[in-house]
Amino acid sequence: MKIHHQNQSQRMPFAVLFVLLLPILSPHLFSPLSRSYPSLFSEWNAPKPRHLPLLKAALDRHVPVGEKNELWSPLPYQGWKPCIEPTTIHTLPTKSQGYIQVFLDGGLNQQRMGICDAVAVAKILNATLVIPHLEVNAVWQDTSSFADIFDVEHFIDTLSHDVAIVKEPPSEYSWSSREYYGTGIRATRIKTAPVHGSADWYLENVLPVLQSYGIAAIAPFSHRLAFDKLPTNIQRLRCKVNFHALAFVPHIRVLGDTLINRLRHPFGKFHTSGTEFLKERMNDTESEGSGKFVVLHLRFDKDMAAHSSCDFGGGKAERLALAKYRQVLWQGRVLNSQFTDEALRKQGRCPLTPEEIGLLLAALGFSNSTRLYLASHKASTVPSLLEIGKLYIYFRAHNLVYGGEKRISALKKLFPLMDDKKSLASAEELKKVDGKASLLAAVDYYVSLQSDIFISASPGNMHNALVGHRTYLNLKTIRPNMVMLGPLFLNKSMEWPEFQHAVLSGHKSRQGQIRLRKERQSIYTYPIPDCMCQS
Repeated sequence: MKIHHQNQSQRMPFAVLFVLLLPILSPHLFSPLSRSYPSLFSEWNAPKPRHLPLLKAALDRHVPVGEKNELWSPLPYQGWKPCIEPTTIHTLPTKSQGYIQVFLDGGLNQQRMGICDAVAVAKILNATLVIPHLEVNAVWQDTSSFADIFDVEHFIDTLSHDVAIVKEPPSEYSWSSREYYGTGIRATRIKTAPVHGSADWYLENVLPVLQSYGIAAIAPFSHRLAFDKLPTNIQRLRCKVNFHALAFVPHIRVLGDTLINRLRHPFGKFHTSGTEFLKERMNDTESEGSGKFVVLHLRFDKDMAAHSSCDFGGGKAERLALAKYRQVLWQGRVLNSQFTDEALRKQGRCPLTPEEIGLLLAALGFSNSTRLYLASHKASTVPSLLEIGKLYIYFRAHNLVYGGEKRISALKKLFPLMDDKKSLASAEELKKVDGKASLLAAVDYYVSLQSDIFISASPGNMHNALVGHRTYLNLKTIRPNMVMLGPLFLNKSMEWPEFQHAVLSGHKSRQGQIRLRKERQSIYTYPIPDCMCQS
């Protein structure tokens, strides 16, 4: 009898886990429950289009050849050129002050900015930089190292005349590791680096540690160097790192080139099954399909939808689900929740849904033959927070399109020639990057940088990084006018000609035109005048 009860108690956790996971593994089994418990299951139901009259008109749109040519034409030269060489001739110091280590968290683009800042700090201190350590992100669970993403030899060689860089600290400092700093308070770790710290702060607080111990580790290090009041040579060095030294490893570049080639010359589409794939002919001829493409960064995940506090048309169930998710994650610290949906939209604070970004693209003049590449795209119908009774299971759903593939159905109708990594490449080709968030992001960054036009539905680290990089290369980048679009989408009686006219007028100066960096703005988003000179 006792053994029987023991077996029952051992089986109980597995039974509970099975019950909790069953709605996720087989949601179709729960369709009757979705009517009985809308706060739990209706969030999985795809919302209907919110702007149906505009959508119908956009589906019937005709784009004149002249408008197409103007839209696709490259940016004219705007009088600025890359300018990263130091203003004075300099050499590396004969003696290094010691070794600098930094530990970088966040996603790929946040880490990228941290790497640039780390090189600048090493230069300020006349120190030797150890190749930065990339933390395992709690959300993505990606263990990729610097060397897994970036070409280390190219990085060191490009900066060889600016900063001394080593792959690992010397053997006498082998104890200075991430594990060492994670197990106690250490004299060589600087934990107090301020956000946007000045050069003087590093000279006053980090240099003495270097001189005493020969090595210093700075963690955390995200956004730890100011954008203002730094010498011109330090600013230019940050630009040199970002735009020249940080090259992706060869296999990322090869995969990126493969995707770009198939977007520009779409002979076929690939459907994968294991390592085998079937190549199917598409309807386009080579001449029709060859040429230009747009990269769209949707950035419509559940975190963003919940944090915005906006209404996305999913009804009461969706509003309740997002409110619950918001409360669990941010516990009442979301300021937007104090405002109505109408007020948020008028202030431009609501991320564009896939339907709305599709309408924007259509109004700008992109036709249904436009080749669209979705960056950072992964759709899922699984909710991120599942509530059963008083028990919560939390699924962090970063970069998943909130609402799944059905959420982007309107966008697909408007732009049927829409692809992402998995539709363009075989499983074998994706094997080295699949399941590794940083490497997947690197592929998308590479493709985005070489696209004819880039557009992001909402601001974020990838948007900011690519806006700056494409400005540096004088490439066309469309920035949605969120303040203008909010009221347009609130107006349910607006007809297509009026909507299109407003969109075109509101985006004439938002397609890559030069913007000078203002005080406190990021040098990585606004590289002028720090990284570029007038010619």
